[in-house]
Amino acid sequence: MSNELETYESNTLVFMVKIWVEERADGKTKAKWRGYITHIPSGARQYVEDLNEIIQFILPYLEQMGVRPGFSWQTVDWMRRLVFRSLTKNTKKQDKP
Repeated sequence: MSNELETYESNTLVFMVKIWVEERADGKTKAKWRGYITHIPSGARQYVEDLNEIIQFILPYLEQMGVRPGFSWQTVDWMRRLVFRSLTKNTKKQDKP
């Protein structure tokens, strides 16, 4: 039984995720997701404003275990980052007087 538990523990990652919605004071702009993810064994923590950042935080730990993301996940991640950069650039242009 103990040997089974050791095998399980060596292949297990433990994280704590806390997420909440932050309402805007002006009531006009959209509420935003906020939160953080903590890797329990190391105490490493990252604050997030986008739920996809949770995956980005976990991925290096998975890679250390030998897990490689599949092609479809890499493609979706690349497209999300591309769209985000495009939206960010457009927003910055609109904010300029």
